[in-house]
This record gives sequence, C-alpha cells and structure tokens, in this order.
Amino acid sequence: MTDEEQQKLAQTNANQEQALDYLRRILLAPIYEVAVESDLTPLNKLSARLGNQIYLKREDQQPVHSFKLRGAYNKLANLTEAQCIHGVVAASAGNHAQGLALAAHKLGIKATIVMPITTPEIKVDNVRRFGADVRLVGKSFNEAASACLQIAKDENKTIVHPFDDIDVIAGQGTVAKEILQQQTKCDVIFVPVGGGGLLAGMAVYLKQLRPNIKVIGVEAEDSACLKAAMEAGQPTDLDQVGLFADGVAVKRIGEHTFNLIKQYCDDVITVSTDEICASIKDIFEHTRVIAEPAGALSLAGLQKYCQSSEGDESLVAILSGANMNFHTLRYVSERCELGEQKEAVLAVTIPEEKGSFRRFCQALAGRVITEFNYRQAQHDDNEKAHIFVGVRLSGQQERETLIDVLQQQGYHVDDFTNNELAKLHVRYMVGGQNPTAVQERIFRFQFPEYPGALEKFLDTLGERWNISLFHYRNHGAAFGQVLAGFEVSNDDQLDFFNHVKTLDYAWQEETNNQAYKAFLS
Repeated sequence: MTDEEQQKLAQTNANQEQALDYLRRILLAPIYEVAVESDLTPLNKLSARLGNQIYLKREDQQPVHSFKLRGAYNKLANLTEAQCIHGVVAASAGNHAQGLALAAHKLGIKATIVMPITTPEIKVDNVRRFGADVRLVGKSFNEAASACLQIAKDENKTIVHPFDDIDVIAGQGTVAKEILQQQTKCDVIFVPVGGGGLLAGMAVYLKQLRPNIKVIGVEAEDSACLKAAMEAGQPTDLDQVGLFADGVAVKRIGEHTFNLIKQYCDDVITVSTDEICASIKDIFEHTRVIAEPAGALSLAGLQKYCQSSEGDESLVAILSGANMNFHTLRYVSERCELGEQKEAVLAVTIPEEKGSFRRFCQALAGRVITEFNYRQAQHDDNEKAHIFVGVRLSGQQERETLIDVLQQQGYHVDDFTNNELAKLHVRYMVGGQNPTAVQERIFRFQFPEYPGALEKFLDTLGERWNISLFHYRNHGAAFGQVLAGFEVSNDDQLDFFNHVKTLDYAWQEETNNQAYKAFLS
C-alpha cells in the first residue's frame, strides 16, 4: 500500500469514527426534557400542484418556535459544573438566544445574551421573558459577537456558539432522527442553511442510516456562505449578507459544520427573496402558521427543485422557525405573488392621448390589474406616456404570452418583474422625473434598522454632493432600503466613488437601470 493510499485509509477511518460519535451523541441527546417531537405535516394541495408528496417538519411547534432549542439544550446539558458556575454567554440575533435562554432557565444556569440593537423587539422580549440578561451591543452580529467574547473573558463565562459546536450540531441532528421515525419513505430532505448547524447535524445522521436519501441545503441568494465555501474549498467570508432572512444572515459557514456538510450534503440550492415570500404564503395557506423568512427557506428550495425534477418523490422541508416580526408582513405580502410568478410588473409606453388607458386595459383581455401608476410628463414632448403596471397571471408562461400580445399591438414593453429597483422604489415614485438636466448618479443602499438609523445614514453620506433624488421605505424592523441620486460632475466622479466605497453599507449603482431611465431620469 502506497503512502497516499495509507493516508486515504486513515482519513476514511477517522471520518467513520467521527460519524459514529455524532450518531451516538444524537441518539443520546436529552433534548426532550424541554423540546417536543414536532409534527411532520403533509402539504396536500402543494403536493398536488408540484407532483410530489411534500411534508413540512414543524419546528415552529417548539416552545421557542424554532429548532434552536434542541442544540442549545444539548450543549448546556453536557457542560460540567465548573463550566456553568459563572453562567453562559452567547451572541445571537434571535432564535439561538431564545433557545439558550429557555434551556438555561430549565437547567438553572445564568444566561447572558448579547444582541445587536437591530434585533426585532419580539425576539428581545422573548429572551428577557425566559429570564436571561440581555445586552444590546452594536448594529451587526459581528459587533455583538466581539462584545460576547469580551464578556466571556471579563466575567469568566462559558460561550455557547450558535452553530459551530459539536454538542449544538448533535442537538440539531435530532430533527433528522424524528423524520426517519415519522416517514419511512423519504427521497429528499431540504434543510435551511445559516451557519450550517442544522444541515450538518441532520446530514451526518441521515447518511449513516439512510445513505440513499438526498440531503440538500438551501440558502438565501444574498447570504450564500455555504455556496461560497464549496467553491473555495474552505469556509470563506462573504463581503456582505442580506438582512431580510435575518435568521440565516451569516457571513461565514462554521468550521465544524462545513467539515460535515462537504462529506454528507448532496447539493446546495439558493433562492431569492421573492421565492421565500411565496413559500411563507404557501405555509400560511396550508397550516395557518406565519413562518419567518429563514423558516420558509427550505420550502422555497424544495419548490425550486421541483421545477426541474421528474416528480413522484417524497420530499421534506424544515419549517425552522416562526418568530416573524409582524411589520415584515407588509413586505412579504407585496412580494409573494412575484415569487409565485403570479404577477408581472411591466413598464409600457402608450400614446399620450384620450382613450389610450381604456384601449390598453382592453389589450389585457380581462386580466386583473394589481397596480397602475402614471403621471403626466412635465415637458414639451408629451406624445407618449410611460405607465407602470402590475398584472395578475397564472405563471411565467402567461407573462411571456402577455408581453408578446402587447408588443404585437404596437406597445413597447419592458419587463421589470425581476428588477429590484423597480419593485423596491420606482413603483412608489412614478412621475418624479427631474425637469432640469443634471449629471445624476443613482445608488441603492441597504442598512440595518435601529432608532436613528436613517439620520445616521444621511450623516454618513455627508453634504459634499447634492442629493437630487431620495426614497426611503422601511420594509420591516431589520433593514431599511434607500434609493438616492447625487449630482456628480465629471471632475468629481473619482472622489465620489472613493467616498461611496468607504461607506459601511451595502450599495449598488443603478444609474443605467432601465426602470430609472423610464420613470425617473
């Protein structure tokens, strides 16, 4: 046997020993002292629609409405007395905090939770209700995590990591144990991914007992740290993460979790915000439960999988949490039909003359108009008008058909159904064209929401460049969206872009976006 073959054999043996250790830890995890065996609910209407038998694992039924209780309790139950004497501390934006707080209360351990000041109030209140000491620090998870490390050092507390910990991973793996007990025939299981604790724990368990089951991780497109790690071959930092699905807004996959995932996970799917919103609606219609965005993530991945699968499979998605901030529902309601491809958002050029609106409505052939925005142009060339219209449809095929029909009747049509600028801002600003010619650059910003966040954002932008356009709308307690235009001369462009790059906000230039050109430029 060559040295290389010996090394491979040694690595295989080490991996088998590790897997057996996780299997033992999962089977012996004492989580049912506080957690419940959640239901596996068949989604019959969705099954009929997608041509597969679909089940939803209901982790919203846990006492803290999230699977995080499993891992937190298993970790605390395995601590020594010496590790508990000064209490435990964790940094968390929500569900891990609630799970740890309840677990600590059950076991009589003092818990301190460090949370960003952007954390939704519902989660802060729930953590305090379980008796934990909540300390709000920083505007991001990274700032809270740094404070957590300092508190652990200063107060000699034991840190409980939200996902990258062997006992936490084993606790989350108990979800897979229950699924195999509840559904003997299971072909594919879809698992949401943030830091990877749930996927790692479930995958290592499933592949030891039922290696033929496909395990697929599902990530939000704007927080795909696992996909980035797979491509790099190791955990790597994302430059920024989206804030809508805050429960999975993690910049870097865990070391322990990635080691397991790369061995036992079959595939990774990413989904859009609109697709997540559509799955939130589906879950509500089947169960009357309002899932949080991260909680609906795996069902969104399942539905994306069904678009290219052959059908007739038994599929399971994990409803991982239901701690939804109520104000986020406004945003979900606006976006869910786009995610289901049941609404088209179009810009259509029509003649600026009497009767043109009526003729356009007739061209829609009875289709329901969900939105219609128009304002008369404030310039001499008013022979044509731009309208922003939403139309209810049955699916993507009908959208393509409608566009063809309108074009055949002489209308110029731009499809903005997948245009974020149009959906987030332009639809609320139609008719706001600037009557004067300026050298304008347009940017879209996203920033964490907290008291005074908008004022802080404006202070950060500074006053060197005149703001020619501004639109802000709060889409939920976690994040704010801003569209801003700046008057920037040719001589100032280098200085301006250097300034924008130094801002501590996610941004994207939209100067050449067709929606801006059609309605606002």
